[in-house]
Amino acid sequence: MYLLISTLITFISIYQTLLIIRVLLTWFPTINWYNQPFAALGQITDPFLNLFRSIIPPLGGIDFSPMLAFLVLYLVSSLLSGLPSAIGLRY
Repeated sequence: MYLLISTLITFISIYQTLLIIRVLLTWFPTINWYNQPFAALGQITDPFLNLFRSIIPPLGGIDFSPMLAFLVLYLVSSLLSGLPSAIGLRY
């Protein structure tokens, strides 16, 4: 059980890194999102971000959905980190 939780936390950490890269690359308007590796990055991150874009549409050209996505990932990671002690597992 601990291995599963640890793996999920690692996956969330890697996914957060990919989201950071995606957000930083949006500052460069010359990037063609249809070329690799940018297309792959978009395919990995956009479905998750689109969940939040439907809740918070871009305002004035600024997309706030990554902030909500990072908040959700942080909360899930925090809950998973506390789960082993809550159910009595030892490291």
